[in-house]
Order: sequence, then structure tokens, then C-alpha cells
Amino acid sequence: MLSKLKQYKIFIGFFVIFSIVTISAFYSVLKPKPRLPIFNPSDVNPELVDSTIQYVAIDHKIADFKFTNQNGKVVTQKDYEGKIYVADFFFTTCPTICPKMTNNMVWLQNQIKNNPKVMLLSHSVTPDIDDVPVLKKYALAKGVIDSKWNLVTGEKKDIYYIARKSYLAVKTGKPEEMYDMVHTENFILVDSKRRVRGFYDGTNLDGSTEPGIKNVKQLLEDINLLCEEEK
Repeated sequence: MLSKLKQYKIFIGFFVIFSIVTISAFYSVLKPKPRLPIFNPSDVNPELVDSTIQYVAIDHKIADFKFTNQNGKVVTQKDYEGKIYVADFFFTTCPTICPKMTNNMVWLQNQIKNNPKVMLLSHSVTPDIDDVPVLKKYALAKGVIDSKWNLVTGEKKDIYYIARKSYLAVKTGKPEEMYDMVHTENFILVDSKRRVRGFYDGTNLDGSTEPGIKNVKQLLEDINLLCEEEK
């Protein structure tokens, strides 16, 4: 009798363990993988969205662009085709938030430098001052890797237009203020389909932030998540 009970206990124990393993395996397979949101103008604080596109709720994408980088090379959306990238807006003579942002972008560059899927794109908001030689000097001082990170200059109206209407990065006011100074701490994460997938405080590497605002280390986590999503 005891022998039979012992056999039943062994069988029951094996069945319980088998069930746990099987259920865990099914859960792992069926559990939806986390995905980053896709941001359209209607999802973003209206203050950051140009009034002409605030109604857009689907299919918002970064517009075509054509700028010149630190090496005098013309850079367009084709150079970022199929890439995940992080964009921001800065100027080389900025004494306030830009140094922190650039240092944090350098940190990010060093984390993704061996990932061929990921690039960086920084737009000068004082293109009349930040010409190619100025950007090159700045890039050399900061240790910019040319194959990973473009610092670009161009027509002021084009840079300001894409900041406000594509990247949803800057507070807008009256129509006549369309080309006023763009000065934002935002890092914007863009996927390989040119969709905005996140906004981050580029001045904050790893500190605590306000609810709903992510720091740069969280940006790196989201880049890795997006890479997995796009496999």
C-alpha cells in the first residue's frame, strides 16, 4: 500500500512539474512582446505640434530632408533608410542645455557604435553660424564617429520646418513665429519606417524625471527594444 502511494506521489510530482514547464513555455510563446508607441501629432502635447497638423492621427512620418554634414557631404533621408535613429536640435555656441545634450549623445554613440542598425542625427539651429568647418571642429572635439552621427547644417527655414512639423519637437506659437529659435532638450527616437517612437530628455542621462518623461539610459533600452521589434 505504501509502495503504491509512493508511486502515486512520484507520478503526481512529475505531472505537476511537467504542467508548470508546459504552461510557462506556452505563456512565453503566446505572451505579446512589449512594443513602443507610435506617435502621431494628435498624440502629442498640442503646444509641441504645428497647428496645421494637430489633427493628424495616423501615418505621420518624418518628411524628406536634405542637409550638409560636418564633412561637407549632403545627407538625406536615403542615408537613414532602413535605420533606427535618434534626432535632436542644438547649436555649437549654446552655453546652457546643449553641452549636456551633446555629452549624453556622445555617451549614446558609444553604446550603439557597433550596432549597424542605429544612427544619430543632430541639426544645428543656427546654420548661419554653424557652417561645415565649425561643425567639423565641434565633431572632432566631441569624438563624433562620422559613420554613426551626422551633425547637419542647411537652410534655416528647412531645419525649423522639420523640427516643428516632422519631429514634433518644439513649442509653436503664432504663424509668424514659425522660424523663431528652436531650442529643445528633446531627443526623438525614429524607427526604420520614419515614424516617431519616443521623446526623451537629452539633458538627463540616468536621473529621475517627471512622470511620462524618459531619460537617455531609458532611450538606450528603447532602442534595443525597437531593434528586437524590427528583426
